[in-house]
Amino acid sequence: MSDTERSLPAIKKLSYAVGHFLNDLCASMWFTYLLVFYHSVLGFQSTYAGMLLLIGQIADAVSTPLIGYESDQTPGCGTYGKRKTWHLTGTLCVLLSFAFIFNQCLGCSFLTPQWVSVIFFAPFIIIFQFGWAAVQISHLSLIPELVTCEHAKVELTAYRYAFTVLANITVYGVAWLLFHFQAGDENNPVIDALGPADITIFRNLALSVLGIGTLFSIIFHVGTTEKRTLTGDQERQQEEGKERDEEQTPLLHQPKTSSSALQWKCWLRQPSFYQVALLYMLTRLIVNLSQTYMSMYLVNTLQLPKNFIATIPLVMYLSGFFSSFIMKPLSKRIGKYVTYFVGLLLILAFASWVLLDERMGQRVYGAALLLGAGSATILIMSLAMTAELIADQTRSGAFVYGAMSFTDKLANGVAVMIIQVLHPCRTVACCPACVWFYHYTMVIVTGGVALMAALAICSIFIWPIRIRPNAAPAITEVEGRLN
Repeated sequence: MSDTERSLPAIKKLSYAVGHFLNDLCASMWFTYLLVFYHSVLGFQSTYAGMLLLIGQIADAVSTPLIGYESDQTPGCGTYGKRKTWHLTGTLCVLLSFAFIFNQCLGCSFLTPQWVSVIFFAPFIIIFQFGWAAVQISHLSLIPELVTCEHAKVELTAYRYAFTVLANITVYGVAWLLFHFQAGDENNPVIDALGPADITIFRNLALSVLGIGTLFSIIFHVGTTEKRTLTGDQERQQEEGKERDEEQTPLLHQPKTSSSALQWKCWLRQPSFYQVALLYMLTRLIVNLSQTYMSMYLVNTLQLPKNFIATIPLVMYLSGFFSSFIMKPLSKRIGKYVTYFVGLLLILAFASWVLLDERMGQRVYGAALLLGAGSATILIMSLAMTAELIADQTRSGAFVYGAMSFTDKLANGVAVMIIQVLHPCRTVACCPACVWFYHYTMVIVTGGVALMAALAICSIFIWPIRIRPNAAPAITEVEGRLN
């Protein structure tokens, strides 16, 4: 075990891993239940429901690179650390906005025009997505700063994803309990279809998410110690001081200097930056779109009772949870790239099952196991490849994560809006064409995107992830001298 791994005790790893728990709880509700809530519960048209999700994704996509850049440049609040300062800011934004998203428009009724409700929800969604992006980027940027060993980065990413899975399990477990209590309430007649009577369930679920997530955010801020890092101006001043010292040092005793740190402009000149960004975007498309449309597929295509929108995602994430524990030994034995490809095979197996078994019914549990394990595998490996790309360039790490997330959020929002526009039903009631629509949507967003991801990982097999030393550092050095 390396010195870096020894310097980060297990309690520190756990305290770091829970720092994204609130985000994961909210993201689980956002991707799994947003369209269901606005379309099936509040009765929005499919295009209006898709528009709200698109607004959120655009807000997130715009926020992530800006937050990434500012997180790299700003020193933070006092001695608290720049990453943790942004994390705290984002957490407060999430807490102040999320409860309004999964609730009825204040002062509105079912006679209120839907465009009025869209205007009401949009600001809360924008604030939530800004806060979510701030937490995500600051939390990811801590990985290369806390550990430097490649396998330690995979391990820390696996810990982080394990708590992501636990967050999803928590959301679906609480949702199942709320549906169960609703079924046991003699004063509340229960039907299998979703409707306005379920508003209280989603509101109570959102409040539960915020309460649990706040507790874990406190644990992160108390238990995680961020190393003090230099801002861009401070680093340039330090480099200038080193140059002056070297000029006064005899030539024979001149110390060896490392290559210049990459600035954000230099990342745009790196081919590996675009390789990893494409792979990360496709990975998130598979994970997020399958999560978004799974509930619609269960209720409208398979015509299962509404409690299945809690139990099936729960099975998926239990499968992903157990898969996350074998990621480190598996990637150590066969490598990150091959491990990612194994995850793609599981995704393709799920897509084939859905395509061939049109009325699978209860067999959807088996398909969910494949999708959960495959999604966990490709997500962990894509994050590990991003950390591999950053390597020791931690000063600009937040920009890299922000750029990756930009492609992810924008692509997800556009994809959902396209699917919603193509939706054959404009009303709450599902028509016969709607049944086949969600069937083929699930096949395309898993199997179709997985084939594109296979091509992306093949390009990385041919041209492995690396930083070109003959271009970017030289450019950075010239820019530093000009400044």
